[in-house]
Amino acid sequence: MSAPGQGPLGRFKVIDLSRVRAGPTAVRQLADWGADVIKVESPEGDAGMGGERHGPDFQNLHRNKRSMTLNLKSAEGVAILKRLVQGADVLVENYRPDVKFRLGIDYQSLRHANPRLIYASISGFGQDGPYRERPGFDQIAQGMGGLMSITGLPGQGPVRVGIPVADLSAGIFCAMGILVALLEREQSGEGQWVQSNLLAAQIAMLDFQAARWTIGHEVPAQAGNDHPTSIPTGVFATSDGYMNIGAAGEAIYQRFCKVLDAPQLATDPDFATNADRSRNRARLNEAIGAITRGRTTAEWIDLLNEAGVPCGPIYRINEVFADPQVRHLNTTRHVQHKVLGDVEVVGQAVELSRTPWSVRTASPEPGEHTDAVLRELGYGDAEIARLRQQKVV
Repeated sequence: MSAPGQGPLGRFKVIDLSRVRAGPTAVRQLADWGADVIKVESPEGDAGMGGERHGPDFQNLHRNKRSMTLNLKSAEGVAILKRLVQGADVLVENYRPDVKFRLGIDYQSLRHANPRLIYASISGFGQDGPYRERPGFDQIAQGMGGLMSITGLPGQGPVRVGIPVADLSAGIFCAMGILVALLEREQSGEGQWVQSNLLAAQIAMLDFQAARWTIGHEVPAQAGNDHPTSIPTGVFATSDGYMNIGAAGEAIYQRFCKVLDAPQLATDPDFATNADRSRNRARLNEAIGAITRGRTTAEWIDLLNEAGVPCGPIYRINEVFADPQVRHLNTTRHVQHKVLGDVEVVGQAVELSRTPWSVRTASPEPGEHTDAVLRELGYGDAEIARLRQQKVV
């Protein structure tokens, strides 16, 4: 695995001021590809800001980082941050928009210390506009971004998605923006302000469902486990559980009917086209379910895959990581934590042929690297002792 500072992003130093999830998700993308990340925490530490420190959530979010404590409410703490910024490439923060200005660590203030700085902000609703001061929260963005109105069974009422998709996507979009800004800096020599927010990220993630309105002026409704437009695609009961089947498209649907040994489903005029099947989905799904209940999930998966019909089991999370293809993809990494011992974290979803991502270090303890970072900035032991005594760090 790559050593610290030796991955494809190893030449970049990142200051992480972010908390909870969206910001740390952005920084994690950079850290896993080798960036030197310094997580700046309050002297009290960040326990409770993204889960209990030694809990799974925090450990999965903050690997590959160094931690230093810094009191940004003190003038000397801000001075140290500006000194740190002078040698940094990226700073990531997800304060409410007014906080950074109040602390004097906004983009305009810090660009004077380093005009090449890429300053990345993640907020709930954006850095300006009527909702700029509202606190951001994933489920609020899911609701305002339309996702909850199309999730769940028809008539069920709004349903949240089982992951913080607005947080995660805002973080990933932010990381992409940072990388674009770093590439642009190679041409201009200047940094810039990168902005992402939960609401815009959630709307972007709607993708074709949003386009159904913006282009087609159609308001999508809840479709439950059925695909909104391509039928039959959904969840079907088997003799020992449930499975997903995606038999949309004429050629696949014909093969599907053959595997089911149900020629009547192929010849019924109510199911002749995808539009017909969508219009009569309830009756079609009922007919398919009556057949799929006759075999086990594993039996159907073998038969359908052999015929080239998309299908798959519906796993619980523990079953996901037992699947042979998941194991082959090597989606997790093990790392040693000084308190927890062996920790298995979830990895990246993209691979490069020559330059791998890596999990080099476990999530740090609060302020574990404060002294080392201060020494890198030129502070001596006596100065560090004074800063500790005055609770600046």
